[in-house]
Amino acid sequence: MPNPARSRGRQVNAVQALALLLSFVLVAGIGGLLTAGLVLPGVAAANGVATMSATAFDEVPSELEQRTLPQKSEILAADGTLLATFFYQNRVVVPLSEIAPIMQKAVVAVEDRRFYEHAGVDPQGMLRAAIATLVGGDGGGASTLTQQYVKNVFVDAALRAETKEERDRLTREAQESEGLPGIARKLREAKIAITLEKNMSKDEILEKYLNIAAFGSSVYGVESAAQYYFGIPASQLNYLQSATIAGITQSPAKWDPVGAASQTEEEHQARYKTSQTRRDRVLRDMHREGFITQEELDTGLATPVQDTLNVQPLRQGCMTAGDAVPGSGFFCDYVTKVIGNDPVFGETAAERTSRLYRGGLTITTTLVPGEQAVADAEVKNGVPVDDPSGVASAIVSVEPRTGKITAMAQNRTYSALQNQGERETSVNYNTSYRYGGSGGFAPGSTFKVFTLLEWLKQGHALQETVNGTRLKYNNSEFTASCVGRLTGEYPFRNSEGGRAINQTVIDATKNSVNSAYIAMAQQLDLCNIMQGAADLGVTRAGNPSSNDAEGRPMGDVPFSPYPSSVLGTNSTSPLQMAAAYATFAADGTYCKPIAITSIVDSTGAELPVPSADCRDGAIDPKYASAINFALSNVWTGTGKDIAKPPFPAAGKTGTTSSNEYNWFVGYTPLRATAVWVGFPGEMRSMNRQTINGRTYYRGPYGSSIAGPTWSRFMTQVLAGAENPGFSNAGDREVFGERVAVPSVVGRSEADARSALERAGFRVSVAGEQVQSPYPAGTVAQQSASNATRGATITLTLSNGQPPAPDPAAPGGGQPGGGGGQPGGPGNGRGPGGNNGQGNPGNQNP
Repeated sequence: MPNPARSRGRQVNAVQALALLLSFVLVAGIGGLLTAGLVLPGVAAANGVATMSATAFDEVPSELEQRTLPQKSEILAADGTLLATFFYQNRVVVPLSEIAPIMQKAVVAVEDRRFYEHAGVDPQGMLRAAIATLVGGDGGGASTLTQQYVKNVFVDAALRAETKEERDRLTREAQESEGLPGIARKLREAKIAITLEKNMSKDEILEKYLNIAAFGSSVYGVESAAQYYFGIPASQLNYLQSATIAGITQSPAKWDPVGAASQTEEEHQARYKTSQTRRDRVLRDMHREGFITQEELDTGLATPVQDTLNVQPLRQGCMTAGDAVPGSGFFCDYVTKVIGNDPVFGETAAERTSRLYRGGLTITTTLVPGEQAVADAEVKNGVPVDDPSGVASAIVSVEPRTGKITAMAQNRTYSALQNQGERETSVNYNTSYRYGGSGGFAPGSTFKVFTLLEWLKQGHALQETVNGTRLKYNNSEFTASCVGRLTGEYPFRNSEGGRAINQTVIDATKNSVNSAYIAMAQQLDLCNIMQGAADLGVTRAGNPSSNDAEGRPMGDVPFSPYPSSVLGTNSTSPLQMAAAYATFAADGTYCKPIAITSIVDSTGAELPVPSADCRDGAIDPKYASAINFALSNVWTGTGKDIAKPPFPAAGKTGTTSSNEYNWFVGYTPLRATAVWVGFPGEMRSMNRQTINGRTYYRGPYGSSIAGPTWSRFMTQVLAGAENPGFSNAGDREVFGERVAVPSVVGRSEADARSALERAGFRVSVAGEQVQSPYPAGTVAQQSASNATRGATITLTLSNGQPPAPDPAAPGGGQPGGGGGQPGGPGNGRGPGGNNGQGNPGNQNP
């Protein structure tokens, strides 16, 4: 690129340019190129060729800014499989030592036979061009390789301009070949060429030319040309292949032997014939220069050009990724979004995109081809791409402790085209809006795990009993410290056969009982639940720049702190859920999901990549172990119809209120995988839909399609691996802290209830009264004398009638009596009774 200050000075007009060029040629023919370059202004004036001053010639630039050439970037799978190539110009820059000598000779023979003799310009050729211009002919041609290199640098600089108008203008000026404007361009190239030859060796110039020149409609540089046309590096080119490539650069669109894939057979044959004519010309030039023998020439001329080709289709963009690894287009697109969003790749989005398309990056990703192939197959086995229902499904898998995304697929065909066919899309259902265009999906009951996490953090246990009988609350009964007092009513219902009864938390979890989980949330702070999820990466997945009806951002913020959110009514992404569940699998270590493991630039330098920022102890390992224990029971609960893998595994089903979305998120210590099923464009019920040949008159639920898809995937990808189990859950988290329960036997129901609640217990009353020595309506029995804090103590009231004497109990005592009363020898086995040591009898924690 010329020095900007000089290029904006007084312009040399076309007549002056022609006069300068003729003067240059005349002097060069007599005194040599170096002399011509130095004395041209004086000679021009002395000979009266044109009225110009030395200033006019001085303003023809003599310096060339040689910038780093745009090179193609490649995205690779974890094993090195090429997924896709991104390029502004498909180019790989290589040193001259990695270009076959015969290739170098072929270019010299056809483009500039006196290359190693001249000093940058060829006076004979320039004179022919000048005379042709004077008589109105074609003034093109006659450029040396050095001048052609200069021209290519100007074209490259033009294409870097910020606006289209500026790019078009500069490109036109750089490529002008006819008439007086063409003479002006050649004058500029000639002066710069002389300067270059003073400062660079011939081999350096040839190397730069072979890397910058176009060798096809979308192929730049000889290395990319060798790879594209023949599938070999430039170092391995033979004389016939070299002749083919060398012939193309004069007019890439015309001489390219391949052309567009959409051509007819007749068009292909015509192109082969045209290209062969040009190749044969190069072969004759090579023979004339003594670079090949007569035998090689004869053999080459007799060989059809198409017989020498081994075309390697260009993998431009993510639409080609699926050809290498099934269904990987969406993962490839995710990688490009990571680069486009992360400041580590540039301060602005434009800089990041430019780096991807021009920077010559080798991007190694986390995608495991074998796992990706299974994921793609199984998500489409669950719901075929062409299923008449139109239901979509997505699956994503993450490695615990590293955050590596090993598979990402959906039952759609990836397409980045503006006009997409049916079941084609570029929207990635596995990711959030920022990384794939999806607004996310309500996770349903898979979100309950974050209430369970907060439950454990607050000292509660899995075996605690909660009152799951209520199906309606006032919002004011809940605590939400970050937003203040809530108002209104919250009615809801249970799903998947969940029973509105008193039940333990572990039963409520395996059976996914809404009423029990709302009862748990009523004892917690909703803001802590939502923040706990956000701390593990689960946030709203929509467009961060848009707000919902409540005025809250749609993306990258915690779920709304309302009771309904406990049941997963806000939207998140499968990837976020998989990464969060991976935290439980990793004993509390949370890692942000990552798709890139390394990036190497064109110089071989390692570039920084987004970090997983793994945090040991993101949650206390004891809570992770307890959650693993609880979720391992899914196979006897809502997941009983899912084929359990033949190794330790845990998971959670999820179904939204009207069966709009189904989920299964499950994991082992080796993989955490999320599967989602639903209509992608709207929250629409799948009930009574026929999906993959089955009509769901009830459901579908998380165990219907999502769960089996998860099971098939996990069973295959982990087959043969050493699958460890989970760490054992602690007694404290399972059974809770056991404390003495105040004895309330003989007290009124109201007094007993008050005493127990003050001690931190909850109270329920049995429906039937029993015989006892205590007055009617008072407490005859209580369910425990030792229990976990917060547990529910069941009271049985007296009917006022004394019990019949027990003949088998000489020595007396109240059989099965109240807490704290000895039950007599061999007795004490009734609920709430104590044995002889004062320990509770018949307790099943």
